[in-house]
Formats: sequence, C-alpha cells, structure tokens
Amino acid sequence: MKTTCPYCGVGCGVEIDAADRSVSGDRQHPANFGRLCVKGSALGETLGQEGRLLWPQVRGQRVSIDRALDVVASELQTIIAQHGPQAVAFYASGQLLTEDYYVANKLMKGFIGAANIDTNSRLCMASAVVGYKRAFGADAVPCCYEDLEQADVVVLVGSNAAWAHPVAWQRLVQAKQQRPEMKLVVIDPRRTASCELADVHLALRPGSDGALFAGLLNWLAIQGGIDQTMLPHLANVDSTLAACADWDLAAVAHTCQLADADILAFWQLFTTQPRVLTLWCMGINQSQTGSDNNNAILNVHLLSGKIGRPGCGPFSLTGQPNAMGGREVGGLANQLAAHMGFSPQEVDRLGRFWHSDRVAHQPGLMAVDLFRAIERGEVKAVWIMGTNPAVSMPEGNRVAEALRRCPLVIVSEVSAVTDTSAFADVLLPAQAWGEKNGTVTNSERRISRQRGFVAPVGEAKPDWWLLAQVAQRLGYGAAFDWQHPHEVFVEHAALSGFENAGSRAFDISALATLSREQYDQLTPVQWPVNAAAPHGSSRLFATRHFYHPDGKARLLPVGIPILSSPTRHYPLLMNTGRIRDQWHTMTRTGNVTRLMQHYDEPFVLLHPHDAAAHGLGQGDLTRVQSTLGWWCGRVMIDHGLTRGQLFIPMHWTRQFSAQANVDGLVAARSCPVSGQPALKQTAVRLQPLRPQWQGWLWQRARCDPQQLDYWSRVPQSGVQRYVLAGQGDPAAWLHQQPGMDELEWQQAHAGQQRHMLGWRDGVLERAFYAAPWLPEIDHAFVAQAFSLPPGSAQQRHALLGGRPEQGESQGRTLCSCFGVGELAIRRAIDQGCQTAAALGAALKCGTNCGSCIPELKQLIAAHTVAQ
Repeated sequence: MKTTCPYCGVGCGVEIDAADRSVSGDRQHPANFGRLCVKGSALGETLGQEGRLLWPQVRGQRVSIDRALDVVASELQTIIAQHGPQAVAFYASGQLLTEDYYVANKLMKGFIGAANIDTNSRLCMASAVVGYKRAFGADAVPCCYEDLEQADVVVLVGSNAAWAHPVAWQRLVQAKQQRPEMKLVVIDPRRTASCELADVHLALRPGSDGALFAGLLNWLAIQGGIDQTMLPHLANVDSTLAACADWDLAAVAHTCQLADADILAFWQLFTTQPRVLTLWCMGINQSQTGSDNNNAILNVHLLSGKIGRPGCGPFSLTGQPNAMGGREVGGLANQLAAHMGFSPQEVDRLGRFWHSDRVAHQPGLMAVDLFRAIERGEVKAVWIMGTNPAVSMPEGNRVAEALRRCPLVIVSEVSAVTDTSAFADVLLPAQAWGEKNGTVTNSERRISRQRGFVAPVGEAKPDWWLLAQVAQRLGYGAAFDWQHPHEVFVEHAALSGFENAGSRAFDISALATLSREQYDQLTPVQWPVNAAAPHGSSRLFATRHFYHPDGKARLLPVGIPILSSPTRHYPLLMNTGRIRDQWHTMTRTGNVTRLMQHYDEPFVLLHPHDAAAHGLGQGDLTRVQSTLGWWCGRVMIDHGLTRGQLFIPMHWTRQFSAQANVDGLVAARSCPVSGQPALKQTAVRLQPLRPQWQGWLWQRARCDPQQLDYWSRVPQSGVQRYVLAGQGDPAAWLHQQPGMDELEWQQAHAGQQRHMLGWRDGVLERAFYAAPWLPEIDHAFVAQAFSLPPGSAQQRHALLGGRPEQGESQGRTLCSCFGVGELAIRRAIDQGCQTAAALGAALKCGTNCGSCIPELKQLIAAHTVAQ
C-alpha cells in the first residue's frame, strides 16, 4: 500500500507492508525517492489504540456518535439563532486532509455564512501566502525539489532544514557531494545542524533578515545585477529601488550585526551565479514583519530574473503536511475556496457554484483575534479540529482560559487527552493516519494520496464525514450529501476550474472527472493540472506571466525591520523552534519510545557565557521567565548561539512536563498584514532552580507527580519514566504517592543517594533513584526490567543499583533510526572511526535518514581538538 507521510511539508511517499505494517520509503515518489526521516520511519509505531480517543463524549459522558452530532448541531443552531453566525468559529489544522478542509470551509463560509475559520497554518505559512499574493498575484510557489539538485547557490534562511525538513535536506546534501562547487549560504542567528554543510553562515541579529535582503536589492541595482529582460514584466520597480536606497553595506552591517566581508560574500554569490535557490521557513514567517520579509526575498529573485528556470527561485518550505492543501480550499480566514478572495464577483461565483446565498462577504477572524474574541465572549462556539491551540498559540495560558469560559467547545481529535481537549464540551473521535483517506499537497504543489490501510479504532470517523453530518443536521443536506472522499475531491477540483480561464494559478480541473477507481490510484502530481497541463506543472512563471490583472509581478517596498531588544529586567532574547525527532505538540511522536531518546525532556540552549553569568552549567535546571509566565527545563550549553540569545523547543506540553509550554511566554504580537504571530523574539530572564534532590521514577501506570519543583515524562514500553526534582526528603515524597502502601519495598542508601524498588505480588511496579544531583542510571536496563519476570536476588541487586553487572551504557541516543548512543559513538571514535562514514560502517549511525550526521561530525571534531 502506498500512502503519504503525515509530518512536514516535504510530503514523502510511504509504503506499508500489509502483513506486518512495516514502513519504508516509496522509491517511486518524486518527493523522497525512498528516503524517510526517523519520524517517518517510526510511523508504524504510532498505529494502534494506545492513547486514542475511541468514543464520542458530551460533557464527560460517553454517548453514541449520532447523539454527539445531534448535540453539536443543536447547540450550534441555538447559538446562531441567538447571536448570529459571527458567534461561531472553526479552528482547523494542516494535519487535515484536503477533503476535510474543503468541507469545513464550505460549511463555515458557504452555509453558516461567516468566514471565522482559521487554521494553525496561520502560525506557519500565512506570511508566505501574503508575500506570494502581493508579488505574483497568487499564492503560488514557483519551484520544485529538482531545483535542489540544479542550483549553483542555495540560500537557506530562517530554517534548520537538516532537522525540520530532513529528507529535502538530504537531497541537498547529496547534490553538494556530487557537485562540490555548489555553494550553501545559511542565514540563521544560531549555528544549527544545517550550518555543518554551509560555505557561508550569517549569524545575523534576530529579526533583521528583511534588512539583509533590502540591502541585496540595492546591491543588485548598483552592481549591475538587474535582469533587464525582466523589467517589462515587473511593476513598482522604481519606487521599490528608491525605498531600499538607504540600505547600503554599512546600514545593513549595523542593523544585522554582521561583518562587511560576510555580507559581501553572500551578495556577490547571489549576484554573480546564474542559478540561485532561496529556501526559507519559520524564521522568516514568524515575525512582526513576516510579510515584508517574504517580499524582500521575492524582490531580489524577480529583479535578478532568478525565477521560473531550473535551479533557481524563491521556495518557501511548508511546515505541515497539508498547509498548502488548506490554502487551496480557503482554509485561512482571509480567503475563499480555490484561491478566491472576497470581491463581490468572487463571492457571487462561489455562491453560484455552491448553490448558496449565504456565502461570507468579508474576511473572518484570524487565529490570534479569534481566540481574543472567544475570550471577550463574542465567539460563543468553536470547533477545533486536529490541533492543540492551548499549547501552540502565543499567550497559551490566555487561550486556555478563553476556552475554559467558552459556552461550547467542540474538539475532533485523535488523542484521548490533550491540553486543548481538557476544555471540550463535545469530543469527537477522528481518524488517524493509516485510517483516513484523501489527499495532501506538499511544498512543491504536489498532490499525493494519503490512503487508509487499517480499520479505524473505536468509533473514529473522518473529519469530512463529521462535518458533513453536522451540516445535514443544520439543514444543508443536499450540499453535503457525500458518501466517499472521492466525491469531495472532484467537487473541489471542479471548483478550481470554475470560471477560471487562467485567471487563478490554482487549477486542478483536469482531475474533476476522476472516477473513484482513478482517485484511488492517483499518482503524485503538481498543480496546475488542467487542459493546458494535463500531467501537471513542475515550475511556474517560465513565461514570465503572473496573476495580477496586468500580467506583471510586483516589487514591493518593505518596511524597516521590527527588532526586539532585551531590557534590564529581561536581558535575553528567546528563540523557539523544532527539534529533530519530535512533531508539534507530541500527541503522536511523544508516544514512540525511540523518538523520545534524542532529547527526552524540555531543555534550553544557552551560550556558555550567559549560563556562567547566571550560575548555570550543563544539566542544571532553570526557569525561563517573560512578562507572561515561566517555563522550566534543563540547561544545555551551546557554543553555536550568539551571546544574549537562547533557544527552547516548542514541543512539550502539560501532558509531558510540569511547566514546559514555551508559547505561554510569547506575546501575541503579529504581522499586521498576515496575522502570523511573532514566535521568535521574546525578552526573557533566567532564574536557576535549586532543588534539594533530583531523581528518576519508573512506574507502570501514568500518574503525573504533584507538588514537585519539576517533572517530565517519557512513555516507554509498558512503563512510564519520569525525571523529577523537589525539596525535602525524596522518600517521604514517594511514599505520599497513590498505591505506595500496597508495595513491597527494597531500598538501598549510598551516601546521599536513595534507590528504591516497589513490588506487588512479585511484579516490579516502581523503581526510584534519587540524589542531590541527577543519578547516572542505565535507562534501558531499568526499563527492560518491567518487561521481564522476577529475577534472582543478584539481578534484583543490580536493578537496585540502576545498572547491569556487565555491559556498558550507550548514553544519550544520537541515531534514533538504529538506537546508537553517544557513548558507543565516542568509543568508536577512540578506536579510529574519524569520519561520519566510518562511524556508519561500524555502527550504522547516519546511514538511514542522515539527520544525526552533523552531531557525529561534532563529536569527531571535539575528539580531534581534545587530542
């Protein structure tokens, strides 16, 4: 069975062996040609019922699916009757399939009659959408993945693609190996794994990217970098060049805090090389000037003519698997379906196609404003689909409180318990990857099928079906009378071509006549897919015709970057982002043991000078505080950071740690054009956490600790592992936990260390290890004891010590694909493995997805320096 990965926007093809549900890369899929990252390789481990929402619930009580849908429809109808359609909102997700997204958009904007449907793509790609529309007249990414292999220069800006888009990154790595003359420029405030391949790394001031590219535009004009053949196809050239005239080398160097020589190295490469590809992601988009940042990049590609040709162009890397599919169907509150807007002509066109006189006439509430409206009581019902805004939204604590007070919160979810579902009045079980059936669109506009290959668990239903059933109960049955996602898709495809005639870039009308069998067998294809391009289109704008009414592209004067600055009370700037093995708020990846091995608890990366200035060292616990709240986690020293900056991953939630929701620290400041929140620059301060003891607790049942300074949880096979920190006597705390008095205890004291094992009827139930410092325990050895029968007294004694009598610890896992630990890698380096290839030959690390190779190289380099 062939399907598509449900993680990032690379959109990798996946093959499933029906017999054992093993996962491998699809060698025929043009996005990955058989490659998978570690998250994709572990997809088979996410199948099953553990942690799933199996049954509908209404206000905490299990009900039938029909009863739950009746309640949803009845209460929505009452709210609309009393307060109007603007009192209702949907909040969707890039995890939805295009068919799900289409039905949600049609119901909300086409029949309820308000445009209050937004999506977590607002946090991800909204600024890129604005940039493309302002420049090209359409939300149309012009490039394809083949350009990675054909570029002379690749500029990676605001993206750690080595971790966030690892399969696309490996294509780039391979291309550079085959063509060493290819140059890579990485523009990022911190030195990330992606910098290991870079010829030039510009560690610019956070948020100053727009100034760097405005200066490049000015440089192009001065140094003869304008493609004169492009000028007839461009508007606003003179005004845009006049606006950037002050961005000379000195001004850019001052604003970006970069050396002149480094800036010139980048500008000269861009100017002199014929094929330049610029890749960007959240570091550009998640900014108060996110839209202008995008247009600053688009400006230089348009003026230099580096667009519409192989190996060059502006290429935004989509964060989620179907953020682009959501954009196609109008999933954002400021757009209508099929890339239409809210002009009277477009509203009329959509109304005629949908046979509805209720189509929304104006944009709805974007994400930040939507939750503010819930907080004010203006929106009284919200349906949240497949996302976790109580964690992922800025000012997450405020969002959680708004949901708590909202009269009607509907959540359709895969996971039984999330931070957001805790506020649900109605919980609807949704189908997960492997169960649902539909399409997704990746970063290069490629539509691929996501196919179901296992039976849905419990009463889980497709999101499109849940929405359609509610629509029918609201009285809109004829417009929502689908029996299969194929019927939804062909309607979506037909709408894309309806009264289009080349006026809209998104057009897949050639797919509108697919039979169900053809839909089931659909192979990946890039839009447009229409009469002019029945087999799809790899690149756009080769003819230099754009989608503004005059056919020209627009250059756009960009504003001065808004740069956050630390203060006396909050002297550091916090950056947030992803790590290699986790996805979003960990509702899927957090339950896969091997994906929790690379980084298994919330952490903050600190420059060594900043750590020392606060009395902190490697492995210490600290609180990070902004004006909005505080976060708690473990310190990791990172020499790749610039002084005054720190980095915290976005993934941890209240389901995995006590106080690790980093977006709760971030103010809800947004780009005024795109509405995308600025999640990258928050002024914070550090407060060391000084517990009297730290420890490890393994227990079979999940029971999150209370009244501790800190805890974090890692699910493992048959057991939960906690790392803890607290005050007072650790044994006293432990004996206060539920069920402790039922256990037979075995204890050991070694100085200030305390090790305790709890048994019930000869079966190991708990293992606890505590000391004034975090004890060194062999985690794999202890976890394995929970799956084995009771051992001998000697084996029990070894377990009490926390490590086997023989054998060596592997240390922190660096290669999640093959479970290779840091200590094993260090031993191999000591024994003569001096290259990543040699380590791969000896241990297999780095030979699958390659995401660990930068860390392998760092260990090799550190060993060389030590010698």
